[in-house]
Amino acid sequence: MVTLRQMTRRWIAVGAAFGLALALTSGGAAWQQRQEPATEPSAAEPAAAETQATDQRPDAEVPGIAVEPAADGQPLIFRSGVNYIRVDAYVTDEDGTPVFDLTQDDFEVYEDGVKQDVDSFQVIRIDPLEVQASGVQTGVGVTRSDQELAASQPDVRVFVIFLDDYHVREGNGIRARRMLVDFLENELIPTDLVAVMYPLTPLDSVVLTRDHEAIIRAVSQFEGVKYEYEARNTYEARYVFYPTEVVERVRNDVSLSALRGLMIRLGGLREGRKSVLLVSEGYSNYVPPQLRSQNAEMPVDPGINPARFDPFAGDNSFEESFAFFRSAEILSDLRYIFRTANRFNTSIYTVDPRGLAVFEFDVSEPTVSFNTDRRQLRVTQDTLRILAEETGGRAIVNQNDLRPGLERMLTDANGYYLLGYNSGAAPTDGEFHEIEVRVSNPSLRVRARPGYWAITERDVQRAERTVVNEPPRAVDVALDQLAEPRRGRLVRTWLGTSRSDGNGKTQVTFVWEPTDGRGRRDEASTVLLTAMGDGGAYFRGRIPEEGAGERNWATFEVEPGELQLGLAIEGSGGEVLDRDRIEMDVPDYTNPEVVLSTPLFVRARNELEYRSLVDDWTVPPAVSRSFRRTERMLVRFQAYAPGGAVPEVEARLVNRAGETIVPLDVLQPGAAGADSQPASGGRGDATGSQAGPNAFQVPVALPFLPPGEYLIELTATFGDGETTHLAAFRLEA
Repeated sequence: MVTLRQMTRRWIAVGAAFGLALALTSGGAAWQQRQEPATEPSAAEPAAAETQATDQRPDAEVPGIAVEPAADGQPLIFRSGVNYIRVDAYVTDEDGTPVFDLTQDDFEVYEDGVKQDVDSFQVIRIDPLEVQASGVQTGVGVTRSDQELAASQPDVRVFVIFLDDYHVREGNGIRARRMLVDFLENELIPTDLVAVMYPLTPLDSVVLTRDHEAIIRAVSQFEGVKYEYEARNTYEARYVFYPTEVVERVRNDVSLSALRGLMIRLGGLREGRKSVLLVSEGYSNYVPPQLRSQNAEMPVDPGINPARFDPFAGDNSFEESFAFFRSAEILSDLRYIFRTANRFNTSIYTVDPRGLAVFEFDVSEPTVSFNTDRRQLRVTQDTLRILAEETGGRAIVNQNDLRPGLERMLTDANGYYLLGYNSGAAPTDGEFHEIEVRVSNPSLRVRARPGYWAITERDVQRAERTVVNEPPRAVDVALDQLAEPRRGRLVRTWLGTSRSDGNGKTQVTFVWEPTDGRGRRDEASTVLLTAMGDGGAYFRGRIPEEGAGERNWATFEVEPGELQLGLAIEGSGGEVLDRDRIEMDVPDYTNPEVVLSTPLFVRARNELEYRSLVDDWTVPPAVSRSFRRTERMLVRFQAYAPGGAVPEVEARLVNRAGETIVPLDVLQPGAAGADSQPASGGRGDATGSQAGPNAFQVPVALPFLPPGEYLIELTATFGDGETTHLAAFRLEA
């Protein structure tokens, strides 16, 4: 029998092969606060060390909360290290009653089937009745250090309620908030730290608090807007007129990106258990044909979409295949969510406010057939089950009474075992490793997280640093490229180099664009460019050429070495408005070593434009490196290795300190047999692709990034050779 988890991972594999990398921006609404660039906390823990636990709690011991030391009565020892793994284990008997009388010797932990030595053991028990009776309640500051201090204690329950209004209908939202308010009023205890988040809530506005009345007021204002597309803020107004399928994908991306960002933030607050209560009706990239409109904020026009009044328009092999691959895409996206949740020890408890659902679509929506309705309902419910199962939480699905499921979430947080071990394999491959927890009594049941994502070699090197290093010089050099032209300059320019075809020369690309108002009345119309080197004049001409329209770029071949570029900026009448001179060292791409061309940035202002550009390698690069969160971004470059080989390429998004935020997908459009294949290296051969076998591109999802300056680190390796390049960009609100 195929389990849900096995089915999930098969679908994820399909999604990885066929899914689209859709990440239309979730840029800032006018009311969003500016944030500093968020650095994903390292998966690696501090360098191996043992320190005796001391009483760091800001308050006196709370009645009803017990943190039991090891069975031998010795002081509890907290251990950490780059390969140290912590596991929360929940043990119940056959009746589902929690069991707390086990010792360290009763547990066995297996990693990838290999038994590990458990060297850290702790029992967490919280008695809500005693805590309520004690009346103990302490305030929590809003600074990050205050939040970390309050959340760092393992005997404090941490909950975040994620109200996904994009994926909850209005009526179901009313029902959900009524049950949630009743639950919060009666079940929270004074020491609980709670926060509320919506998909468009900035991460720095997610503050844990013990002011439970404020949490209840926030939940009371929850309103679902699933399948309702009236713009509520300036951000939504930017995309609401797109087709319904595009808007739904935008909403999926916004919600899932926000959820992933929340996991990262919680991971930075505490290593111990965190719980996220996700209120949602599930996720799907598929929209039945009866609901498809060219303008989401307008009703479906049967003159344009004849399927509007055809209930069976989705009951055919094409639509079923289409729905299957769309489901595979969303499951692939979910992989990033539960991967991040497992990395930062966060459990997701999913709440489906539809209750005991029979149909996905109600009478207020276009009529769809029973088969289409049932398929869509099953897919959305499965996404909720998968998120819960893969993160060690529980799915409250197909239940009219949400209270039992919510009480189970509290029960899980009330008592569990904290186990720790040093991984025998000490993996640094960045891959997923399964964990299995067993107990000596076969009649007991154990629930624990299914595994963890290993750190990488770079994480280890960073964790073992004894001194905080200054940002690498290469980072400063890359960030210098973001400097705006000095005051008075009329144009902004970009220069890039790449290998020419087999003649030993280097191809230079020059692009210019006018700057915004610089205090002069005249505007640049053309640039007269002269390129001189040791070999003489390589290029002289006006850009754009006469009759070339707005083609503000040119390419030409030069010999490697020093190159001087003279620019004469001309007005519409041919008069010279300004002059400039640029000197550059042109690299030699014929050297027998791994080398990268100059990365170029491609800007798409919306999803439709992105689709037209993603396979078009003739589009000129963006001159400015400043992007908005409402735009799409592609980074393109070529990678060369000796003998005409194609090296392996990796990409990472890093912060100003040179620390990795997240790995990025690298696509190889020119790979044989596909337009966009993952970069895997190998011999380059002629494929007829417009991009060429040495061409790579990196799509960068901007929605979950706050405004700031970032860098993309590109690394190409072949054999023992390796080269790295940093390309910086600025993200605006």
